[in-house]
Amino acid sequence: MTNATCRKFARLIVCLAATTIAAASAHAQSALHDDVRRAALDYLEGFYEGDTVKLIRSVRPDVSKYGFDLPRNSATYVGETMKWDEFLSYARRIKAGGRATPATAPKEVLLLDVQDQTAAVKVTAWWGTDYLLLGRYDGRWMISHVLWQSAPRKAP
Repeated sequence: MTNATCRKFARLIVCLAATTIAAASAHAQSALHDDVRRAALDYLEGFYEGDTVKLIRSVRPDVSKYGFDLPRNSATYVGETMKWDEFLSYARRIKAGGRATPATAPKEVLLLDVQDQTAAVKVTAWWGTDYLLLGRYDGRWMISHVLWQSAPRKAP
C-alpha cells in the first residue's frame, strides 16, 4: 500500500468514525427529547383523563406548583398553590365524574430546552399555559416545578 493510499484510507476511517459518533449523539438526543415530551404529556393527560398513574409517573411528590388564575368576573389575577395531594384529588374527581377533557381541547407540548439532566417545557392546555421544569432523577424525567397562568382574556 502506498503512502497516498494509506492517507486516503485513514481519512475514510476518521470520516466513518465521526459520522458514527454524530449519529449516535443525534439518536441519544432524540431519545432524551422523547422522554421529556412523554413526561410532559403524562402530566397533561393525567389531568385531562383523571389518570393518577400518569401523574405519579411524571410528577415528583415534592413538586412546587404555583399559578395565576383570572376568575371569570375579575380583572385581577389570583395566585394559588397546588400541592401533590391536590394533583391526585383533582385527577380522581375527573375520573369519578366521568368528565374527561374533550379531544378538541388544546394539548401542546413545546420543548424549550433539554440537557442531559434538566429540561424546560411549555404546555398549553384548556386552562392556560404551564411552564414545567424537569430533572432526571435516577434516570427518569420528572417534573419538579410548575408555574402557570390561565389564558389571558381577549380584548373586546
